[in-house]
Amino acid sequence: MREALYYEILADGRVKCLLCPHYCVIAVERTGFCGVRKNIGRKLYSLVYGEITSIALDPIEKKPLYHWHPGEFILSIGTKGCNFKCGFCQNWGISQDLSCSTESITAEYLIKEVKRLNSFGIAYTYNEPFIWYEFILDTAKKIKLEGLENVLVTNGYINLEPLEELLPYIDAANIDLKSIEDSFYRETCKGDLNTVLEVIKKMYSSCHIEITNLVIPTLNDREENFVKLVDWIYENLGDSIPLHFSRYFPCYKFNIPSTPIKTLKKAEEIARKKLKYVYLGNVSTLF
Repeated sequence: MREALYYEILADGRVKCLLCPHYCVIAVERTGFCGVRKNIGRKLYSLVYGEITSIALDPIEKKPLYHWHPGEFILSIGTKGCNFKCGFCQNWGISQDLSCSTESITAEYLIKEVKRLNSFGIAYTYNEPFIWYEFILDTAKKIKLEGLENVLVTNGYINLEPLEELLPYIDAANIDLKSIEDSFYRETCKGDLNTVLEVIKKMYSSCHIEITNLVIPTLNDREENFVKLVDWIYENLGDSIPLHFSRYFPCYKFNIPSTPIKTLKKAEEIARKKLKYVYLGNVSTLF
């Protein structure tokens, strides 16, 4: 464990986490919304500092990042927990099931692995990396000192102060913009849209970013959803941000049928009217 950053102690022994907009107020021996930040003895601790559930050498396109070190591989790691509760999560076994096992790891070991595998750096991915904040901050600093790079694959749900402390060490990110409707975030993810949009703008000013939108039938697949999302990207970030429309498949608590290919093609058609780089993910190259 490691004492957490960004929290305050309240008069009654509870602590208030300041890492993300949930602002969890946590009683002694209880955890916050993400499940991995715990009040122990009136101090907030990260339960996952140096703990991993997953490690692999992935093609950078899997993140997906298509305009950053294309054709190269990156050492990818994740822990457990998340500050969203998406019922469609494809990695729910580590993001929502906190009983999953972990193994201890150090930044020094990761640096050795990166060099041994001829990777250009580390991607913090698989579950939500921002809840692993303290470990990522410490590791990212050491990675940069070695002349290597740090990549985030994130839901973009973090407060701006901790984000600003971390961003100088981040080189690229894929941010999941799950919907352009706040109601989707509040009802389906238990978060809010505005935070994610502000984080996207902040990260755009600091590092390379690409955006992914998972298209889920009946929830965010209307043509007006695509138009509104593309308009926001164009007006706030320009026409050169890569946008990935990803196909949904039934998973975890969702049994909605998979996204029709024609829906993804319509999204692509709409996006290409304003954006230069639009891609479809989770689809066969033969469709």
